[in-house]
Amino acid sequence: MKIENRFLKYVSFDTQSDPYSTTSPSSKKQRELGEFLVEEMRILGLVNVNIDEFGIVYGTIPSNNNHQGDVIGFIAHMDTSPDASGKDVHPQIIREYDGKCITLNQPKDIYLDPQEFHDLYDVIGHDIITTDGTTLLGADDKAGIAIIMSMAEYLYKHPEFKHNDIQIAFTPDEEVGRGTEHFDIKKFHADYAYTLDGGHIAELSFENFNAYQVIVDIEGKSIHPGTAKNKMINAANLAVQFDQLLPAQKKPEYTENYDGFHHLSLIKGNCEKAKLEYIVRDYDFSNLKQQLNDFKRIQAYLNSYYGKELVTVSMKEQYLNMKEIIENYPNIVEQVETAMNDVGLKPRITPIRGGTDGATLSFMGLPCPNLGTGGFNYHGPYEFVSITMMKKGVELLLRLLKNNVYNQETIPF
Repeated sequence: MKIENRFLKYVSFDTQSDPYSTTSPSSKKQRELGEFLVEEMRILGLVNVNIDEFGIVYGTIPSNNNHQGDVIGFIAHMDTSPDASGKDVHPQIIREYDGKCITLNQPKDIYLDPQEFHDLYDVIGHDIITTDGTTLLGADDKAGIAIIMSMAEYLYKHPEFKHNDIQIAFTPDEEVGRGTEHFDIKKFHADYAYTLDGGHIAELSFENFNAYQVIVDIEGKSIHPGTAKNKMINAANLAVQFDQLLPAQKKPEYTENYDGFHHLSLIKGNCEKAKLEYIVRDYDFSNLKQQLNDFKRIQAYLNSYYGKELVTVSMKEQYLNMKEIIENYPNIVEQVETAMNDVGLKPRITPIRGGTDGATLSFMGLPCPNLGTGGFNYHGPYEFVSITMMKKGVELLLRLLKNNVYNQETIPF
């Protein structure tokens, strides 16, 4: 099957995860894609294929070389972001993109302009897939799934390609920070793995943000506005005041590269009660602690100012910087760089301004750097993916496997 057709089939499944759900997976519709993948994996000769009670799909491409070489794992996630609808996706294929502005949806005045979205310059001459401007596309991370499954299909059709066991897993709920909540490392049984969940196909990432969630709950004092003087404490106003006391330069729209940030992801409330939800990020954990202290400092100041315990701040660790783990396994980074060079890619060592399942998996005992998939502008209607890069991603995985065995002939392409 052509990789583009495989990808288009996957994005036809609405797999949006739900950040407020307490079930695993967070949305039942993710299982529909998982069950489809289970059947496809069995058709392609994988063994030990199953989808567990938590919606995680596992499978093994069995060794055909008497178990010579490392047992390598490849992982991608099935869910799409809650930030934009993933229902009724209508992809548009553009052949040999010419570098000009792309009309996604003229009535909605939505365009992909390379002067605004510079990544388009990297895909001139490529076959690409865009949205129609009404939904996200789903390349995050169905492009990763398509690359892994296309690799599996190649190995199924080419038994002469020698390899050790290859472990594959597809997770739900990565977008809501729960992708590895029930991941079974022992069942997966890989020496190390790679998540395919990035941008440009030459990207290689082995460091990411340290991440916390911060929730601010505010109790107000509701009084009829006609008689409110010196009595009312408006929780909604207090929420706005809290946010304004945070360092403005640490908002995401003012940061890049290795800058940390705090992002207000939700604000709601009325006079009586209000809530703010933040994600707080930094590569350096000491800098992250300073940011968290800003929240505590503002809490103490406002409670002291009003003479009441009106503001409560709670904090939850989400994931940590995988670099702390990966730097102990330099070989799993170096072999990707070698494979990239072998297939004509110039490696782009890029920190992830976010996180992947690989961050948590690394701390769980499975070292897991991240590879690109050829997708860009994730989580919204400006998302697009390069078919050309996805094809190169398959070639990269095969070269990585080939180099792991050492004694193969050149891969035919």
